[in-house]
Amino acid sequence: MTAIIPNVMAMKGEFVQATWETIYMTLMSAIISAVLGLLVGVLLVITQPGGILEDKLTYSVVDKLVNLLRSIPFIILLAVISPLTKFLIGTTVGTTASLVPLIFGIFPFYARQVQNALLDVDHGVIEAAESMGSSPTEIIFRIYLREGLADIIRVSIVTIISLIGLTTMAGAIGSGGLGDVAINIGYARFENDITFTAMIIILVLVFAVQLIGDWIVRRVEHN
Repeated sequence: MTAIIPNVMAMKGEFVQATWETIYMTLMSAIISAVLGLLVGVLLVITQPGGILEDKLTYSVVDKLVNLLRSIPFIILLAVISPLTKFLIGTTVGTTASLVPLIFGIFPFYARQVQNALLDVDHGVIEAAESMGSSPTEIIFRIYLREGLADIIRVSIVTIISLIGLTTMAGAIGSGGLGDVAINIGYARFENDITFTAMIIILVLVFAVQLIGDWIVRRVEHN
């Protein structure tokens, strides 16, 4: 192996640390983004025209805010949001500091995906629940979230995979992780085995997320 990937073998410890940093950034930002994205996605569905809590002003403001945040390229968002990151974390460098732009970069995308997933819920079921006197809270939890659970899990898989990609971009400008190793060490030093190995590890993480997610979806649909 030393003859094939000499530079990788010389920095095995750095690869292990970078992998854990990527997993940390992905998991922490995914959890926070899931909460924010789910709340915003549900809010968009229930306040839209014809929604169970129709509010055109709220829907318009939230919808435009989501579109605005989704329209900003992530690499630019990293720079634009750096003052907020500095204020919240105390620094703009490192894995923890990367959580702020990662969350702002991914939760609008997830919110829109959740909205689309919930819009697929049979409207006839919602009308039936309303006619039986169900409250908006009951409809949200018993109809929207329960009936749309499988689709929500599917869009969550897509979001996490996208998030792994964002962590590599964040790593390229000093946030650590496999992106940092691939770009700032492998690419910058022309050590192609390091860049290739980092890519393989990222692909393994993506495939693992996809496999676990597909398994969960099958279990949910079966039940």
